[in-house]
Amino acid sequence: MAQEDVFKKIVSHCKEYGFVFPSSDIYDGLGAVYDYGQNGVELKNNIKQYWWQSMVLLHENIVGIDSAVFMHPTIWKASGHVDAFNDPLIDNRDSKKRYRADVLIEDQVAKYEEKIEKEVAKARKRFGEAFDEAQFRATNARVLENQQKRDALHQRYSDAMNAMNLEELKQIILDEEIACPISGTRNWTDVRQFNLMFKTEVGSTADGASTIYLRPETAQGIFVNYLNVQKTGRMKVPFGIAQIGKAFRNEIVARQFIFRMREFEQMEMQFFVKPGTELEWFETWKNTRMAWHQALGFGAENYRFHDHEKLAHYANAASDVEFRMPFGFKEVEGIHSRTNFDLSQHAKFSGRKIEYFDPETNESYTPYVIETSIGVDRMFLSIMCHSYEEEKLEGGETRVVLKLPAALAPTKLAVLPLVKKDGLPEKAREIMQELKFHFNCKYDEKDSIGKRYRRQDAVGTPYCITVDHQTLQDNCVTLRNRDTMQQERVSVESLRSLIEDKVSLTSLLKKL
Repeated sequence: MAQEDVFKKIVSHCKEYGFVFPSSDIYDGLGAVYDYGQNGVELKNNIKQYWWQSMVLLHENIVGIDSAVFMHPTIWKASGHVDAFNDPLIDNRDSKKRYRADVLIEDQVAKYEEKIEKEVAKARKRFGEAFDEAQFRATNARVLENQQKRDALHQRYSDAMNAMNLEELKQIILDEEIACPISGTRNWTDVRQFNLMFKTEVGSTADGASTIYLRPETAQGIFVNYLNVQKTGRMKVPFGIAQIGKAFRNEIVARQFIFRMREFEQMEMQFFVKPGTELEWFETWKNTRMAWHQALGFGAENYRFHDHEKLAHYANAASDVEFRMPFGFKEVEGIHSRTNFDLSQHAKFSGRKIEYFDPETNESYTPYVIETSIGVDRMFLSIMCHSYEEEKLEGGETRVVLKLPAALAPTKLAVLPLVKKDGLPEKAREIMQELKFHFNCKYDEKDSIGKRYRRQDAVGTPYCITVDHQTLQDNCVTLRNRDTMQQERVSVESLRSLIEDKVSLTSLLKKL
């Protein structure tokens, strides 16, 4: 099945099973805005808890805050967002549709990469175990041709973005013969810059109102609270401040479901270090964050680092953690060495002295910062994409299953009476009443036991227990594993100990 078709099925599955709904759905939705349903919010909260505990629980020198969405407008002037938070946009005159020029070019780069991967896949299928992929990539004429085109385009694109040469970006689009997906034509306008921040007003009257912005990132709330946290927490460098919160960007080209939205959630940690040690800490946090992702068990081959060629004005090193989505490797987390730019700018614009006095060296300095920033929604999407499977079973039947990491699954255990009589529902309720204090349980008595198993598979519930007539005699139930579908008889008394260790966040955190 084509990856595009797989992605469409995942999007449909998210709505059908209560993970993600289009916002304002009964009013035909609102572009690039989504709501999380009853299962989605549980999965999302578990992702956030996994991140939060990996930061704050496992590190004595990292603490958390929750800063406001509304902030003083001068903060965004100091951070550079008012003047430099722009995307290069281009319009197609025939379709009247607007696109990000950089995204159009990145998609073209991805097309060359897809052509290469198709050639490799065909060769792997043809040669089987004897296939030498490295040799094939180094010698096959079609692979080399597409690799050369890809590298040349990537270099030209990087040079244009580094210089922010808008004329060159348009020329690349014309030279690559990139067409509008809607009209199919190449009738493009010039490329121009567009600021992504949402504006609003604070004040009781129109005349007395002042313009402020919805925050486009959560990092600045950490920087402007640096002094408050450092002094009240008696924090010593190196230390970190973590935050989870909403951010807002007026994305013109919002696409690929929840991958790029106008309202999204970030998990960010700013780690303050002594100047001169930042690049060492940058490498440390790269490795730490990759270990966090790989602990989910999705396979190391589905992750890679992408080091930035174009650095933001505040950075001296930057790298992304990319995950293999159905539409290619895409960024899910960024790790940046932000130097002392942010604290220095806020000191300049606020008139406050923002420094750290080091008692060991008797010197004051403005700390440098290592940032780890991960999109909750992108993380959610990557987990859904990897977990979704369609399995063929014996007898030709097919089941759809979400093989979610057990610790992140919305429901940990489904309690199912075999029939709705003979005291089985009462016994099932009794078991659930005991276990619901320890992990999220669901009770289901409608339809056949097979259909109920399929429903739980589709929402990713790792374990089901069936209460049958024998349970009333020996106080044992049938425990079913989602991934293997294997069943075993276990005592009711042992259920908590058997399941809790496998589904708790502690089981994930111990891998770090």
